[in-house]
Amino acid sequence: MGSDARDARKRHGRHYTPPALAQFLARRLLAHMPKPGLPGTLRVLDPACGDGELLLSLHREIAARLPGVAVELIGFDLDETALAVARGRAGAAHVEVEWHMGDFLSESEWLADNSFDAIITNPPYVRTQQLGTVAARSLAERFGLRGRIDLTHPFVAVAPRLLRPGGVLGLLCANRFITTRAGANIRAVLCTELAPVELYDLGDTKLFEAAVLPAITIATRTETRADCRFVSAYEVPESEADSVHGLFEALTRDTGGSVAHNGRTFAVEVGTLWADERAAPARGADSTWRMSRPGIDAWLAGIADRTWRSFGEVARIRVGIKTTADRVFISDRWHEIEPPPEPELLFDLITHHDLAPWRIVRARDTRVLYPYDTGVSRRTPVDLSEFPGAAAYLRSHEQTLTARRYVVDSGRNWFEIWVPQRPHLWRVPKLVFPDISERPRFALDRSGAVVNGDCYWISLDDLGSGDHLAYLLMGVANSALGLRFYDAVCGNRLYAGRRRWITQYVSRLPLPDPGSASAVEIVGLVGEFVHGRPIDEEGQAILDDLVAAAFGVASGRGPDPDHGQQRATGEFAPGLGVA
Repeated sequence: MGSDARDARKRHGRHYTPPALAQFLARRLLAHMPKPGLPGTLRVLDPACGDGELLLSLHREIAARLPGVAVELIGFDLDETALAVARGRAGAAHVEVEWHMGDFLSESEWLADNSFDAIITNPPYVRTQQLGTVAARSLAERFGLRGRIDLTHPFVAVAPRLLRPGGVLGLLCANRFITTRAGANIRAVLCTELAPVELYDLGDTKLFEAAVLPAITIATRTETRADCRFVSAYEVPESEADSVHGLFEALTRDTGGSVAHNGRTFAVEVGTLWADERAAPARGADSTWRMSRPGIDAWLAGIADRTWRSFGEVARIRVGIKTTADRVFISDRWHEIEPPPEPELLFDLITHHDLAPWRIVRARDTRVLYPYDTGVSRRTPVDLSEFPGAAAYLRSHEQTLTARRYVVDSGRNWFEIWVPQRPHLWRVPKLVFPDISERPRFALDRSGAVVNGDCYWISLDDLGSGDHLAYLLMGVANSALGLRFYDAVCGNRLYAGRRRWITQYVSRLPLPDPGSASAVEIVGLVGEFVHGRPIDEEGQAILDDLVAAAFGVASGRGPDPDHGQQRATGEFAPGLGVA
């Protein structure tokens, strides 16, 4: 595929469904589809059909598993080239499909309410920034959406109106809706207007051509609520799988385990959607989803009983600076600039490369040109006439900087950075941790450095209790318990075991009572780490035990509490029994 075609696909959110993934989605949807009498007809819609893979896959499954049942297929798409491919494929397979070229979201009004037995879809993923503010606001108003949306949201929002009672939605989309605030619209539709029955977080399986971590959701239009089966698959470092089954077969079995796929090994975990979220799905944007399993639920309940506060209740968590012109503002070669910017405007910059647990380990002499008065609490740009070196340098890049229209249009100076944060707080000690990391790397910085946008930070000035609470935060975050809590409650893993340590997740981490004996011991040990004690396995094990003792639970260093506890009773096959 040429670069132009790839760019167009990315711009319009077009990433067509691979055949194996389409077949799996079709089978899971068919397992819950209402069974008509014979002779009967099933009416199916794909509102973003692309090359027709999903509709054709579902047709094949119905023909094979429900002989005698007729199928009426309807497909929409904006891409004339893709529809031509779809028509050709359907014709070659002698499958009748009613194809429509156009914007489904604009033209869906003529579709009759409650008219489809099933909707199967991989809707386009286009973010708000690409949609544009006006288009995003218009879609939000039309479909009753809130907050930041992407194009997936309205496609999901319209589904309940088009499905018959008992009808089924088979949705393939990015898995981020499960665990992020931005996914609140999708979760609300699935839990208030539909009933999710199966959820597959396919993680870093790379089943999709696009750089996306996909999820499959099967939801029915019914008022009856039952357990939603929740399965996840993520790569693990073990080289040998304990299952001879293929990945898709492993996803439908009652027992978890590990399975080999395309030369990699994946851990398949099986549980249900957390019951509290099914019972109260509209609690708000923070009501993200997680997998429920007896051992993990009991472990989390034990932690909750001994939690004094969450991180978010005691700390303001800020993202680092965002210049939107890093090549101008950030460098490790300022000494090569003639004349250089004044030293008082050049600040050491902490990036994710510099972070280890407990300590900052600078990888290189990276500094940022930070044109703000750090002596005041409000964002106050410096007077460039007082800094001729910096002024000359910035003016040499004026064309690049003024091209950032959003800076100027917001009433700011052309030479400012986009997100400077609170300038006076850089001088205050702070906790810093990377946005993306396999394991937690919370470190203490006393150097006065600025934090880059690939990291987050907590100012000790906000904590108001000296080092004690800061050390306790680091101790919990860098422990095995902190990592396991993250995986159980937040669960936003990326490729190769990397995790997102963003505000909405870190704010949920628990803190024990700072005055407890265990907490005092944690603070003392963390102080030793910060001040130079070697960071070895023995020290980490002591920390893990202390944190676990503070919450009265197992440390999290051992195996998953539910490992090996799931029933191995064969393949999961609800509904029609056609799985």
